[in-house]
Amino acid sequence: MTNTPEPLRGKFISLEGGEGAGKSTQCELLASHLRKRGLDVVLTREPGGTPGAQAIRELVVSGAGDRWNPISEALLMYAARRDHVTRLIEPALAGGSWVVCDRFSDSTMAYQGYTKSLGRDWVETLDALVLDAFRPDLTLLLDIDANTGLMRAGNRGGPDRFEKLGLDFHVALREAFLDIARLEPDRIAIIQADQTIEAIARDIEIAVSQRLLSRDQAL
Repeated sequence: MTNTPEPLRGKFISLEGGEGAGKSTQCELLASHLRKRGLDVVLTREPGGTPGAQAIRELVVSGAGDRWNPISEALLMYAARRDHVTRLIEPALAGGSWVVCDRFSDSTMAYQGYTKSLGRDWVETLDALVLDAFRPDLTLLLDIDANTGLMRAGNRGGPDRFEKLGLDFHVALREAFLDIARLEPDRIAIIQADQTIEAIARDIEIAVSQRLLSRDQAL
């Protein structure tokens, strides 16, 4: 009797950054790029990705900027994230698929931990309880000037409740993401997002090749 080998575990890539950084576009381009190289790719986003997490998304992104206090907001994010990981991300990785996700836990750390002042320790404790150290294999931080990002975000339609929080909030948010990247350089690659879509996509392809695919297969 021939034993069927278990599939190699897939890789988990998240894209992070402030509003208007171009994460959604670059997620789609990266997923397409990886599929052309024969990889099975699951494209998803946060909050969302599963019916339960999507229902929570509607609560989180709509309404007034002060609809939720920071603790309630973080708890909602992690309730959605737990469902997302257990029902979609982890099964996909175990089956050999690569997962490309628009935002993950770094967003909660940046938005609620830093910019809404819950603190790193508070968010890290919540993350350990809910996810037990589950992390992306690679995070791509799309860095852009906060004002430019908000202008881009405004051009795509009505502002969500995070975009309504004002420029000072988003300047602090950018610094929060950069500090998170400085603390975890082995996991997080900073991508300059004030370039053309094509140039950003190429920088992302290089980062993925150098940090992940070079260990498994060349691009």
